[in-house]
Amino acid sequence: MERSERLGQIFALLESASRPLSGAELAERFGVSRQAIVQDIARLRDSGCPIRATAAGYALDRQGCGMRRLVAVRHGAEEIRDELLTIVSHGGRVIDVIVDHPVYGELKGNIDVRTPEEVHRFVNLLESTGRGTLSSLSGGFHLHTIEADCAETLNRIEAALGEKGLLGR
Repeated sequence: MERSERLGQIFALLESASRPLSGAELAERFGVSRQAIVQDIARLRDSGCPIRATAAGYALDRQGCGMRRLVAVRHGAEEIRDELLTIVSHGGRVIDVIVDHPVYGELKGNIDVRTPEEVHRFVNLLESTGRGTLSSLSGGFHLHTIEADCAETLNRIEAALGEKGLLGR
């Protein structure tokens, strides 16, 4: 199969998928290496396809029509689940986490959770790796890009985080 044909089929799969598709899953389907899929995804992105990478795999960014806000928070690793559940239970989507590192500058990691199930899956994956969080590099202080349908929902999310003492102001 030609690469251009594979690119079209990858896009079609992502477009019809109800969940993110892993690089390994796509590699097996097309009989290529995972690295070939990474390169294919990069080429699709370069051509304007809104593909996002999550811990669960690749997906089309269909949620890009809401309002977005950066929210500054500060907490320890034990409060990650509560923080993320607070955001999604109030109608938000957590897109990423951003920290400011003294050597590397801004570091960003994709989170992309919008349901309690996705939060639990993300946190369980994070815990199972035994690795530190990005926010551990900045004393627990970090930013999240969050998305919701309107400014009122974003305001409710910030108020709920404030009530829990999670805002990093």
